[in-house]
Amino acid sequence: MSGTTNGSIPEDQLPKSPVRLGIIYEEESHRGLTHPFFVLILDAFKREAEALGCELTFINNAVADKSAGYAEYCRAGHLDGVCVICADFAAPRLQDLVAAGFPCLTVDHIFKHVPAVLSDNETGMRKLIEYAIKKGHKRIAYVHGHNNSLVTRTRIKQFQNTMGYQGLPIPSEYLRESEYNNIPMTRKIVRQLLELPERPTCILLSDDMTYLGAQDAARECALRIPEDISFAGYDGIPITQALKPALTTVRQDTEEMGRLAARHLVRLVRDPSKASRLPAILPVELIEGGTIADI
Repeated sequence: MSGTTNGSIPEDQLPKSPVRLGIIYEEESHRGLTHPFFVLILDAFKREAEALGCELTFINNAVADKSAGYAEYCRAGHLDGVCVICADFAAPRLQDLVAAGFPCLTVDHIFKHVPAVLSDNETGMRKLIEYAIKKGHKRIAYVHGHNNSLVTRTRIKQFQNTMGYQGLPIPSEYLRESEYNNIPMTRKIVRQLLELPERPTCILLSDDMTYLGAQDAARECALRIPEDISFAGYDGIPITQALKPALTTVRQDTEEMGRLAARHLVRLVRDPSKASRLPAILPVELIEGGTIADI
């Protein structure tokens, strides 16, 4: 009776049991499912995974902390794989999960031998800076997010490289650290930049949402956008494209990021010998908007 079950249906014709996927989602701004960027990736991941017949579970971070960690928590919950959409990638509990060899896929971060999906941040930053320079800007500042992630470090390095290649100096006060999606903190930092004796003519921001804080800072200094001060964001979320003028930014393809993450993770679970461990780097698009003036 080899190859059959109950002497009737061949095993290769039996319906496959659903793949059970866990989701780690703990972004630093604590916006949760209201986060304007990561929630778009999460939504696309959810739709694609469900279309592939998967069951999804948010991993309870508090419970995982009290247990033996993520790896043991996932095994106890009979999960087949985990998608890390947003997390503290340096956290020991996450490092242990990866080291345990549990099937994982990360978004916006690369671990060795772990498949990942991310955008081409090098090209995105280069296009943004070159566009500002083409418009005549030479004094360009960058208010970046926490310098604790691959994405942030990549963008900072590309900012420095592109400015250097163009022969433009970066005064130390022009490179400032804030937090992603932290509108009040960005407003404060941008206000400080605008009060410099030689203020920048263009300020690049860590993400689109922080532009709301930058707008407030400009108003407080009685400066017009873009006539007196120019800004650019990053992500290309819909809300900032509805503003007048629309924000100049780099659009990341959140739809494809989420869908590709789901497909790659399911392939890793179902056929690990054929699944690629190389990162999938997706192209980005410069959206010119109207917040960078010609000078």
